[in-house]
Amino acid sequence: MALRDQLRIIVVDDMSTSRGLITQALDSFGIRQVESARDGPEALAKIAAWPVHLVVSDMNMPGMNGLQLLHALRSGPATRTVGFLLITGKADRQLIEQGKQLGMNNFVPKPFQPPQLRAAIEAIVGRL
Repeated sequence: MALRDQLRIIVVDDMSTSRGLITQALDSFGIRQVESARDGPEALAKIAAWPVHLVVSDMNMPGMNGLQLLHALRSGPATRTVGFLLITGKADRQLIEQGKQLGMNNFVPKPFQPPQLRAAIEAIVGRL
């Protein structure tokens, strides 16, 4: 069975359009087990019920931003090793360094093209 058939991903973004674009791209890569959440707390609740291999998260969300979500994931024993890909329109050096210190696996700047997203995912989980 191919990796893309087994991979479970959750897309976390407060903008439905962004969630849709990311989910569409994942579908085009053959990844079918995809869940989505509007924010960090919703994502954490869904991950508790449906464990994932990878979190694809926006940075700027109300209540809990992407790095706060990453910190919450790295703090939990069941989610400590989950892959984390940050998507952000503000990919400055300080943000990326902070993300790496928290255990971020990779990032993609917005706007992105599907091949960029695929390469960033493959760098975390392996060849799709």
